[in-house]
Amino acid sequence: MPLPFLVDLILASLAALATVVVAVWASASPAVPQAAALAPAREAGRAIHSHRRARELLTHRLDRSVASGFLLSLAIAFASAAGLVLGLLAYLVRSLPALNHLDRSVSAWGFDHRTPLSTHALNALTNLGNITVVVVLAVAVAAVDFVRTRSRWSALFLVVVLGGMELISTGVKDLVARARPSLVPAAAHLGPSFPSGHSATAAAFWAATALILGRRVGRTGRLVIAGSAVAVAVAVAGSRVLLDLHWLSDVVGGLALGWGWFALCAAVFGGRLLRPTAAIDTLSGSAGAESEPVGDAVATQAKARVG
Repeated sequence: MPLPFLVDLILASLAALATVVVAVWASASPAVPQAAALAPAREAGRAIHSHRRARELLTHRLDRSVASGFLLSLAIAFASAAGLVLGLLAYLVRSLPALNHLDRSVSAWGFDHRTPLSTHALNALTNLGNITVVVVLAVAVAAVDFVRTRSRWSALFLVVVLGGMELISTGVKDLVARARPSLVPAAAHLGPSFPSGHSATAAAFWAATALILGRRVGRTGRLVIAGSAVAVAVAVAGSRVLLDLHWLSDVVGGLALGWGWFALCAAVFGGRLLRPTAAIDTLSGSAGAESEPVGDAVATQAKARVG
């Protein structure tokens, strides 16, 4: 097997494995609640019973399965962190010689070890982040999910994820205006280099697809789908570097941008609930429990979902 292609597959596999390990750890860790912490919630509810706004906020934050719950708060934090990484990289590619030296070294390694077979294989992988290919796949995903669930929100979710991703990526590219690697002449005609559009598109789209398809499968299935989505995004990112179409820092920035934008969109659409009205629906559903302490309100919601 050609060395650059093998390296790309190894990186993708390691990323998938890391994703599964983190997901398993998160599901088992006491730091990440699987359900509302009912006993502490009841005590907190007694203390803030007369404060309606604080009661509602705590109710929703204690239960990560509702629209504004723990995981979606985490998604917003992840999106913020990804934006910070992107901004930091945009600054460092202009001001840190060591980063530019690393970029040139990785690019030279890919060029020196390329073969016709590796180039063909990497081109096949890189198309999984091509916007034209991704739009076709997005239509197929939305159609399959509509047949399964009769929900139209998946299509809108994918439009927001992909449309927003393209606008943001293009804007950042024009702002940073970084030159591409010069080892492959074709790269000079592809526009600015930072961040990698293919990497950003792959990260956002395949994560969105994992969220949509993972709603109707069990825990093991969700782990496999999530790991696969990360593997594809990393494989696309690696292919861009090994084909000498982007610098290493370009694809890191692209992945951060894509996953950060996906996390923000997922938070807006209510996570696995996948509808932007989820927060309103949840609040309306618990309106009758406003007079209850927060712990009792959480317990009522939990029993309703179990039932």
